[in-house]
Amino acid sequence: MLDANRVRVLVEIAHAGSIAAAAERLSFTPPALSQQLTKLEREVGCTLVERGRTGATLTEAGRVLLEHGERVLGELRDAEAAVRAVAGESPERLSLGAFASAGKVLLPATLAAFGRQHPQVRLSLSDIEPPGGYGLVASGDLDLLLTHRYPGVPLPRSGGLHRERVLVDPLLVVVPEGHALADRDVALADLAGEEWICGAPGIYNRISLDTAAAAAGVSLNVAYETRDYEVALALVEAGVGVALVPLSILRSDRRGGWVSRPLRGTRLAREIYAVHRRRPPEPVPAMVELLRGVASRALGGAGDAAGARGGGEAAGTGTGGSRPGGGTGDEGTGGSHSGGEPGGLGAFQR
Repeated sequence: MLDANRVRVLVEIAHAGSIAAAAERLSFTPPALSQQLTKLEREVGCTLVERGRTGATLTEAGRVLLEHGERVLGELRDAEAAVRAVAGESPERLSLGAFASAGKVLLPATLAAFGRQHPQVRLSLSDIEPPGGYGLVASGDLDLLLTHRYPGVPLPRSGGLHRERVLVDPLLVVVPEGHALADRDVALADLAGEEWICGAPGIYNRISLDTAAAAAGVSLNVAYETRDYEVALALVEAGVGVALVPLSILRSDRRGGWVSRPLRGTRLAREIYAVHRRRPPEPVPAMVELLRGVASRALGGAGDAAGARGGGEAAGTGTGGSRPGGGTGDEGTGGSHSGGEPGGLGAFQR
C-alpha cells in the first residue's frame, strides 16, 4: 500500500508547481522532499514528476496518482475532522476559495450572514482564479470552491466532486452615457466600429467576446486589454470604449456614467458554480444555501439564479429558457441562452 504522506508530497508539488514551493508548504527542505518523491516513484515503479528549471510537471502516471491521491487525502481529512468533532477536540471549520469578482459581489453578505447563523464555525478564504481549485477541494485543503464558466470555455472535469450552479450572470454591453447606442437595442454588428475594453487573448471574457463575434460574423477592435471589470467600467465611464460586463458587477458599481444593454440575437452569461466533495463537512450545505439567496439578490431579480438543488432544473427568472441545474458531471461548453425576451434586462444605467 502506498504511503499517504508520500502521496501528499506529490499532491503538494502539483498544487504548488515546484518542489521548492511544495517543500516550503510542508516545512521540508527541497532535498528532503525530493527524497520522499523518489521513494514514492520507487513504490509505483515509474516516474511521476519531470523536474525542470522552471518547475515540476507531472507525468501521465503522476496525473493519475494525483487524482486518486487528492480524493484519498480528502477522505482522510474528513475522517479526522469527524473523529475530533465527536471527541470535542476541535471547532468546526470551513475553508472557502473564490474568484475575485465573487469576493466583491457575493461573499461579503454571505459570510456575514453565515457568521451570525453559525458563530461556532471558523471561516477562512483564499483567492482562487478558475480553472484552479478543484484539486484543493478533492484533497480537503478547501471545503468549498466558487468558480465560473464563460461562454466558449468548457468546465474542467469535476473529478468526482459535486458541482452545482448557483447563478447565471448575464453579460451586458456597457457604453458611456450619451453614447449613440445608449437608448437602442444593439447587436454586435452595431458595435463593430467601437473600441472595446476586454481581457487579453486567452482570458475568459475575451474568449466569450471573440466567440460571439465569430458567430455573428463581425470583427471587433479590442483596443484596451484588462481583465479587471473595475478598470473596464472606469474606462467606459471616461468615454474611451465599450465593454461586456456581468450584470452582478454592474449592480454593485456605484460610480455611474454608463448605460448597459443586452445584446440582440444572443444571450451571453457567465455561470457561477459551487464545488465541494460529495460528502461535505456539515457547514458547507448551509453556506451554499446562503450563496444562492445572495446570488439571486445580486441581480435584483433580473437574472437567472439557479433555483434547483444538485441535479435539478434551474428556474429561469428572466434570461430566457431554463437551463440544467447543478449536477455532478462534466457540463459542456454552454453559457449563452436562448428563449424569450429577458425580463428586466433593458437599459440599466448608473
